[in-house]
Amino acid sequence: MIKFKKFYVTTGIDYVNAPPHVGHAYEKICADIIARWHRLKGENVFFLTGTDEHGEKVEEAAKISGKEPEEFVEEITSTFKETWKILNISYDDFIRTTEKRHEEIVAKLVKKNFDNGDVYKGEYEGWFCVPCETFWTELQLKNGKCPTCGRKVQKLKEEAYFFKLSKYQEKLLNFYEKNPEFLSPSFRANEIINRVKAGLKDICITRSSKWGVPFPIDNRFTIYVWVDALVNYISALDWPEEKFKKFWPADLHLIGKEINWFHTVIWPAILFSAGIEPPKKVFCHGWLTAEKQKISKSLGNVIDPVYLAKKYSTDSLRYFLVKEIPFGEDGDFSENSLIARINGELVADLGNLVYRVLSLAEKFDGEIEGKVELEKKLDLRKIEESMEKLELHNALNGIWNFIRATNKYVNEKEPWKLKGKELGEVIYNLLEALRVIAILVSPSLPSSAEKINQQLGVKAGLLKDCKFKKFEGKIKKGEYLFRKVE
Repeated sequence: MIKFKKFYVTTGIDYVNAPPHVGHAYEKICADIIARWHRLKGENVFFLTGTDEHGEKVEEAAKISGKEPEEFVEEITSTFKETWKILNISYDDFIRTTEKRHEEIVAKLVKKNFDNGDVYKGEYEGWFCVPCETFWTELQLKNGKCPTCGRKVQKLKEEAYFFKLSKYQEKLLNFYEKNPEFLSPSFRANEIINRVKAGLKDICITRSSKWGVPFPIDNRFTIYVWVDALVNYISALDWPEEKFKKFWPADLHLIGKEINWFHTVIWPAILFSAGIEPPKKVFCHGWLTAEKQKISKSLGNVIDPVYLAKKYSTDSLRYFLVKEIPFGEDGDFSENSLIARINGELVADLGNLVYRVLSLAEKFDGEIEGKVELEKKLDLRKIEESMEKLELHNALNGIWNFIRATNKYVNEKEPWKLKGKELGEVIYNLLEALRVIAILVSPSLPSSAEKINQQLGVKAGLLKDCKFKKFEGKIKKGEYLFRKVE
């Protein structure tokens, strides 16, 4: 029996205090491309996303809307699911933190932390930002306000339970040293390492709010939403049952840089306490900005990804977001830049290539075969290396190099001047190039890849099929893949 390599990839789960914006879409699209790539490799992929439905921020948003929290989160979560459907996000599971399966495992994990002596009762006093669900010290505040969103903070003092984060300082530092890939991209590692070296304080893990998972030790409290949320990565795997054993540890947690601390310090410490291995890699992508400002609901400058997908096509939006921004860095969204990418790379490079090749092939009634010429123009190893390094933009550059080389081949061979065997050989190379291109673009442009395969009359291939062979398709030219935006 063949045992397939597993690949477990997760995104951050999204707060449901408002509908999704293009910043949420960016993360999910990137995770989807990574998941689809590993499926192309023939791996057993489990791709998880979901929604974070507890906490004071959600409770407050429900109150403002005049709804009970249960009704409010149901409506917003359905909006997230519909958005990911439109954006062609191929997740394998969608976890909600209000689900019974999740809440039971959160309580079980926190109880294990308590039984292992890592949770104790105390009193909390500090500054709390409701929109960010985050506590800050006096030194971390900027002009007396939240350093992340710039909103006012509240001074809180209450009885609470704490997790002994300070106990795990040395263990975390040793873990980082032995697992350098864990903190990714590498330029973000020093910030976390230096903060941990500076000393860790125990963290408050309970709240008096009733909208949350009941704290298993003392029912007067609920579990802090950030502890609750992090557990989704193992609750979706039914920890500690068979699915957990099959897919854990996660191969990749993909998150925004603003939640790096929770995922690379608090989360592994909680796992250490429970005797669970940490994930292999936490990769922080940058912020998507609009006119150089972070796109966020709290700042009120959101851009609707559904509007963009319907106006320009889902594949166009997916391509733009990945190609425009070096993965891991911040990037600025511009509709003009999106249009330029559509007209230049999608229409002129890929769309025109597919249309002109299929137009030639459809009219040709001879043998489609001959010497392999174009395959050597494909640097598959470089594309694979870029994907393994999570350099998604560079992987697309490598694919586009092959697309442009194929266009150049058409121009150099001038097939409109050829006949018979010579023409058959050129068409053979071009059709096989399109078949391989469809495989390579399928993670980023899944709908377009499907259309190319339909027009070629071939089945979708895997990465191992990116080699020229006998062309066995049946041409049925369809419409242009992309339309020029005026």
